[in-house]
Amino acid sequence: MKVVKKELRFSTKGEIDLIDITHDVERIVEESGIKNGQVLVFVPGATGAIVTIEHESGLLEDFRRALRELVPKGKDYLHDRIDDNAHSHLRATLLGASECFPVADGRLLRGTWQQIFFVELDVRPRRRRVIVQVLGE
Repeated sequence: MKVVKKELRFSTKGEIDLIDITHDVERIVEESGIKNGQVLVFVPGATGAIVTIEHESGLLEDFRRALRELVPKGKDYLHDRIDDNAHSHLRATLLGASECFPVADGRLLRGTWQQIFFVELDVRPRRRRVIVQVLGE
């Protein structure tokens, strides 16, 4: 079995910035030379997430609104006594730090409208990295 690990690095604008990394992940899969296996997309960090969602402006804004409603800012979170970003950590926990996709015939398999996004959940702009690991033969 072959394993190829690459990192994506980029800057974010802060809270609920959505960055489409689909084409970067597809490129890494193609360049890996792996024909059949899987690809893991993972963010190391407690206030970032990886999700799949259609890249449509209305839907992306609906997603932002849903996150704000599900885990609002400014509640009496205990963590906010240490750092004012408890809602960021909670949102990241609900969304998850990774997604895994099948690779077949050297290509990432995903639905037609299923794009891969990094979600910045922290309250300020950040320098981020995403690990993309392709495994297979």
